[in-house]
Amino acid sequence: MKKKLLSVLLTTAVLAGTLAGCGNSNSGGSSDGGTSTDAPAADAPTADAPAAEGGDAAAASSDEGKVINIYSFNDELRTRITAVYPAIENTSDDGTVSTLNDGTEIHWIINPNQDGVYQDKLDEALMNQADAAADDKVDLFAAELDYIVKYTDADVDVAMPLSDLGINPDSDLADQFAFTKTVASDANGVQRASTWQACPGVLVYRRDIAKDVFGTDDPAEIGKKTADWATMKTTAEELKAKGYYAFSSYADTFRTYGNNIAGPWVEAGSSTIKVDQKILDWVTDSKDWMDAGYFDPTVTGQWTSDWFTAMSSSSKVFAYLFPAWGIDTQMVPNWDGAEGSWAVTNAPLPYNWGGTYLVAATGTDNPGHVKDIIMALTGNQDNLTKVAKEYTEFTNAQSVMEAAASNDEFNSAFLGSQNPYGYFADSLSSIKMAPLSSYDQGCVELIQNAFGDYLQGQIDYDTAKSNFETAIIERYPEITEIQWP
Repeated sequence: MKKKLLSVLLTTAVLAGTLAGCGNSNSGGSSDGGTSTDAPAADAPTADAPAAEGGDAAAASSDEGKVINIYSFNDELRTRITAVYPAIENTSDDGTVSTLNDGTEIHWIINPNQDGVYQDKLDEALMNQADAAADDKVDLFAAELDYIVKYTDADVDVAMPLSDLGINPDSDLADQFAFTKTVASDANGVQRASTWQACPGVLVYRRDIAKDVFGTDDPAEIGKKTADWATMKTTAEELKAKGYYAFSSYADTFRTYGNNIAGPWVEAGSSTIKVDQKILDWVTDSKDWMDAGYFDPTVTGQWTSDWFTAMSSSSKVFAYLFPAWGIDTQMVPNWDGAEGSWAVTNAPLPYNWGGTYLVAATGTDNPGHVKDIIMALTGNQDNLTKVAKEYTEFTNAQSVMEAAASNDEFNSAFLGSQNPYGYFADSLSSIKMAPLSSYDQGCVELIQNAFGDYLQGQIDYDTAKSNFETAIIERYPEITEIQWP
């Protein structure tokens, strides 16, 4: 089985480091548990077992291990699970260990996404899963939308079907948005992951700058000025005339283009990368905006110190394009001004950005606890309501989000007591999910790196194309062709 899985991993570029040199997009790995992917895990609850409530860890299983290893790429997952899983009694000061009320310990193994570190570490652990001691096995891990398909591949067999945990996606997760269930399923339609998030994007803008330039900070009025890209360009000119920038950088607009591509970067079974016309539209439009002075020239990308600084009160940047998680995890900690200084309105183009999925690792010795945690965070409407209220998240529960849009309890202090859920919902209703492939994260990262150098005037257009081709083949040696529109 291991030879078969290694072959699958190599041909789909899901192994990291020395196996495929996948950098930031490596993922996958093998549990090699020696059992069919159609068979329930030996210690798992039966498919018709009732969903656990999450209040008493001992109820999960008395025969389970005493250490639950959860892999993630930041502290967000621990924060959310701790908020909704009452079996957690305490967490160590350094955040690495939580103790449950039955004495079981959760060990949080967190590595950064940057440079593929998280997936390298996770892949190594999954490859050693079969031979690992019980307390060293991966039990639950996080995967982002950009690389979820690498792990949910049925042939790779590192993600347990939810039904093997005793979770019935059709009934237990019936309130989830359909697209989140689809992308969490393998090619046979078997759901192998679950998320607490749906991630429709909006435009988040500075109220003080809006008042200075447009005479109002009303979201409906500002929305008229951000209705589409042509209108947004006129708005950017108005902002420039007053000394402001429309967005911090060209990287901020990428997702509105990249998440509206017509086809996958790589079709199933193919070794050809197809660059969609929308991607080159982003390059062309970004060059126009750079030359026109609509971006802050000191900001050279995302997740950098200059990008975070542009979120501060000293900045002249008017807006960012973010889903709900971006407001909570990026803007809130980097804003140093008065609360209520930001608001949301519609983006120039509807888009979805991200989503963190919970995946039960094949071979876990804690299937009961894992089921309990997944259901507590992604299948419990009360908990999803709590997360929405406390973190301004657009959670993965249709009924909760529908009710939130007209409920003042969901107003956000950070957004000046605005209720943003109507804007999130409007965006979601218009989203056309970009087709996923196993190569998405690498393509998205490397195309921005290559053309970022071009947009900053360091190289010419043709060199950017050539650099992308070189970088993508270095990361994915099995790719044989790059097709440009």
